[in-house]
Amino acid sequence: MGTKVRISRDVDQIHGWLYHRGMSWCVYLLECSDGSYYAGITNDLENRIKAHNNGTGAKYTRGRGPVKLLAQQSFDNRSEASKAENAIKKLPKNLKLGFFA
Repeated sequence: MGTKVRISRDVDQIHGWLYHRGMSWCVYLLECSDGSYYAGITNDLENRIKAHNNGTGAKYTRGRGPVKLLAQQSFDNRSEASKAENAIKKLPKNLKLGFFA
């Protein structure tokens, strides 16, 4: 029984490594068709933008398409990208694009 728990933990650790550190993450800023901005994170920017434009992305961007990519910045892991996304979302609109400068 102890072996099964050990294997389960190993799988969880490997999954965590792949999910958080095994791929590049980025934070991105979109301009929606109504002029509003949307910030998000992804590990596949091209497909994420397609999802936003076909209505299967974030709720916020549904009905506000097409969206236009304004900026992006890469991070080594999901945690750092999420922290950057939260920082961007706290900024007033006129400062959001400057985050990427």
